[in-house]
Amino acid sequence: MDKYIREEERIQFLMALLRESRLVSVNRTVENCRDPKDNKYLELALEVHAECILSGDNDLLVLHPHLGIKILTPRQFIDAV
Repeated sequence: MDKYIREEERIQFLMALLRESRLVSVNRTVENCRDPKDNKYLELALEVHAECILSGDNDLLVLHPHLGIKILTPRQFIDAV
C-alpha cells in the first residue's frame, strides 16, 4: 500500500481501465492551442467525438468551448453532473 491506495485496488482499477479502453489512431492535426504540446488532446477529443475534456491546464481551458467540445476543470465537471 502506498500513501493513497492499496496495491490490490490499484490493480483492480488498472484492469477495469484496460477492459474499457480502446486504441485510437488520430488522423487529424490541430494547431489551436497556445502550447503546441497540448494540441494532441484536442486532436484526440475531436477524433473520438468527445463531449468534454477535463484539464487543469490553462492553455486548454482558455479554448472552452473548442469546436463543440467543452473544456472544463475537474471541479467544473463535478459541479455540472
